[in-house]
Amino acid sequence: MAASILIADDDAVARRLVENMVQKCGYETIVVDSGDAAIAMLTAPDAQAIDAVVLDLVMPGLDGMGVLAKIREAGLNIPVIVQTAHGGIDNVVSAMRAGAQDFVVKPVGIERLQVSLRNALNASALKGELQRIRHSREGRLTFADIITRSETMAGVLRTAQKAAASTIPVLIEGESGVGKELFARAIHGSGERKSKPFVAVNCGAIPDNLVESILFGHEKGAFTGATERHTGKFLEASGGTLFLDEVSELPLAAQVKLLRALQEGAVEAVGGRKPVKVDVRIISATNRKLLDRVKGGQFREDLFYRLHVLPLTIPPLRMRREDIPHLLRHFLARFCAEENRPITGISGEAMAHLSQLEWPGNIRQLENAVYRAVVMSESDQLGLADFPLAAAQSPMSEAHGQHGEPLIVGPAFHSTAPAMVSGNEIPIAPLPSAGTLAMLTSAGEMRPLEEMETEIIRFAISHYRGQMSEVARRLKIGRSTLYRKLDEAAADDPAAGGAEEAN
Repeated sequence: MAASILIADDDAVARRLVENMVQKCGYETIVVDSGDAAIAMLTAPDAQAIDAVVLDLVMPGLDGMGVLAKIREAGLNIPVIVQTAHGGIDNVVSAMRAGAQDFVVKPVGIERLQVSLRNALNASALKGELQRIRHSREGRLTFADIITRSETMAGVLRTAQKAAASTIPVLIEGESGVGKELFARAIHGSGERKSKPFVAVNCGAIPDNLVESILFGHEKGAFTGATERHTGKFLEASGGTLFLDEVSELPLAAQVKLLRALQEGAVEAVGGRKPVKVDVRIISATNRKLLDRVKGGQFREDLFYRLHVLPLTIPPLRMRREDIPHLLRHFLARFCAEENRPITGISGEAMAHLSQLEWPGNIRQLENAVYRAVVMSESDQLGLADFPLAAAQSPMSEAHGQHGEPLIVGPAFHSTAPAMVSGNEIPIAPLPSAGTLAMLTSAGEMRPLEEMETEIIRFAISHYRGQMSEVARRLKIGRSTLYRKLDEAAADDPAAGGAEEAN
């Protein structure tokens, strides 16, 4: 899913021109005709996520300066690019003081608008990353810090937000690298315990003979090497949240003691004489199916039901590919700042390819791939060659037609970004990695050339997002010829031709 740009302008012609240019830059558009409508779109309870605003300064009713003031009052961190028909210094200074990210003079050219949008989105991504890092260090992460636009994640977020309002035990399941600890921190940071400690323990990284000591503490002299008293993670997290990562790896002996601690709300240190009361909210996580571990005898069933009160399953990255462009934008902004690299973006070809890979390591693997690309790249734009492991993977398996005949992938369907998109802006809508063309009919005979030509044209229209001039240029035919061929196809099949005519 590409970034969403809100365009607010009362002039219908100017509004349409800007909308076309923004779409040619690879972004999705939302269009309104007044400042009041723009604010309503930005502040609605179920508002669509908006990444940037292109705002006309002079509008009847609530003008551009009024919109900027209301955005500031609402505490929205959305970059705004203002448009003005008069490039006077007073207008520019006033708009920038009111919170605008940039300004353009009407009529703006596509190159100027593209640079302005790219810079605004990159600056916004960097600001978001810095805020996320700061919130993580301060224990104040919230669900607003989770980067997602996926419908698959919407239900998970709603459940997690409800869980944050109580102290109910939460079990987070998901593959390695999907962000289980981030969710745990967001639940903690959105609840009443956010000012209290958040203590994370990786249960799979603790030696079996030290599990009880680390979780529950030990007294001085309780065992060889215990030269000092240790309070344990439960007492460290008292009043706050204890996050038990990879809880499925706990040895059975420690599971018994953990169950007792959860039942009685008290822990007994190794070598201790009496239990100590603790007030801890438990969030646990595992990259395994915990119920399968129970059935296999590696995890206690009674402890499972203590932890599995509110289960959350975070889908892998391959099930929410629309998040990939947004994650790439944030990772790129952060690593460019950390490494002091002047990289402006990522090519459309690389974006299309990366958005369709499986990513078995999920977000962690994607993050590390961007990190390596930023460090190793020698140009000001990341291309597919900067992701060697990703470039070696094919996003599509061998395809077959409806009746089993092989599909021929022709050079006309090679995965490329439209020429109108420079690739410097991130994100760009993922494009099809390849097209397929059935050469034979179900009876094993060659299909008519005219029929295949029509299929190619329809694919090109979809590939270039309905930009008919670009379709004609890429197919090396005149625009009038393109429309004539579409009319001929529509005459043969009216239902099929209607869609292209609408473009």
